[in-house]
Amino acid sequence: MSSEAGAFQGLIRCFVPTWTNVSWQTQPVKILRPLDQPEMGFRIAPMIDVVFVIMLFFMAMAGALKTERHLPARLAGPPTDAGVNTPDLEIILGVHEDDTISLNEEILDAPMGQRLPALTAALQTLKAAADQQKDKVLVTIEAEGEARCERVIDALNALAKADIANITFAVAGAEPF
Repeated sequence: MSSEAGAFQGLIRCFVPTWTNVSWQTQPVKILRPLDQPEMGFRIAPMIDVVFVIMLFFMAMAGALKTERHLPARLAGPPTDAGVNTPDLEIILGVHEDDTISLNEEILDAPMGQRLPALTAALQTLKAAADQQKDKVLVTIEAEGEARCERVIDALNALAKADIANITFAVAGAEPF
């Protein structure tokens, strides 16, 4: 042991109780010096082990997952002029904030009526005329932003009574793309 370490050990003392004696005695404290070995640095082997364990976990869990069923669907191709069948008669059905319903900007029924007899009669007449001419009828329901959903349902019920099935929706005042 070097003389500096021995002198240093002699200076440092701490109180350690001994159970054989009631009095406290001082005992020297050993000072540990760091070893002269270089630092280990980052070890990659444990990291590779962890990655393999995680990979094994995911491979085992992949077999337990339910597979989604395939739903065959055909997407529409690019539009061609020959294949486009546009309806010959387009009707705009407006549902307003004050519960009035208009057919091509003509208000037909009272705001509080649920059955909408005037609208239903007008739609049935238009459908009969279109069927005689073998035309298709397209109805666009254009609801204002604050219109009640119940009123839109009333309009859909009137369309169902008139046997009109080609229906689209639009928001009143919306800018086209």
